[in-house]
This record gives sequence, structure tokens and C-alpha cells, in this order.
Amino acid sequence: MGDISKDIKSKFTNNKVKALINLKYTSNWLSSKENEFFKPYAISPQQYNILRILRGAKTKMKVQIVKERMIERAPNATRLMDKLCDKNLIERERCEDDRRVVFVKITNQGLELLKTIDENKNISFLENLTEEEAAVLSDLLDKIR
Repeated sequence: MGDISKDIKSKFTNNKVKALINLKYTSNWLSSKENEFFKPYAISPQQYNILRILRGAKTKMKVQIVKERMIERAPNATRLMDKLCDKNLIERERCEDDRRVVFVKITNQGLELLKTIDENKNISFLENLTEEEAAVLSDLLDKIR
């Protein structure tokens, strides 16, 4: 990937417009790279996010909390979790006291899958950046929000 002006063959009225278009373009590029990366593991980037949240929790967690912690607020989070259950990567459990509350928990198979993915060093997609550049980028993205 090169200069955004060349990539999309466009001129920009100012650097802020260029930066905004570049952010959107790069976001789509990253999504595409992520989807490609996770394909061999038969999960989506959103499902990976759910598995990581559950690994971090160390114990069962309410489905609602998982949804709140997701990077991308997926309206289909329940369906994503259904698929993870079907693959035995997570387990679901109803609350005894309140049947409307559902807990989920990562399985050993889910933990193994995450371990395998973690061993694949290509996951960051930011290999062209130094640690310092990555820190500056992260600070700038925080500043935008």
C-alpha cells in the first residue's frame, strides 16, 4: 500500500480530508486482511474478539457484558456466539435465579485455538511500523475520538 492519493487516484482539498479518507480506506484494508487471516481458523475477527474477551475473563461471563466489551458492537453478537458454541469453542449456561440471563465461558478447545492464533506472528498487520510509530499512531487515533 502506498500514498492514498495514488491508491485511490484522487486529489484532496486539504490534509484533514486526506487523513479522513485515508483512515476509512485503511480501515477497509485492515478488515480485508483480518478476514483473510482468520479464514484458515474458521472464525471471524468478531468471534476472535469474543474468544479473547472470554479468555481474559478467566470465568463465565454474562453475554451482555461480552457484547459491551466488543471492539465492534455487533448486532449479531448472539449469532456469533451460537456459532462458537456449535464449534465447541465456548459454552453457554442459563442463570439459575434469572432464566433471562445467559452466561458464556471459553472452552479448552477455544483456549487452544487462541494459543495457535497467538503463535502466528502475522496478526498485527502493522509490520511496517516501528514500536514508536505505532505509539504515535495510537495517540493520534485517541486524539481523534
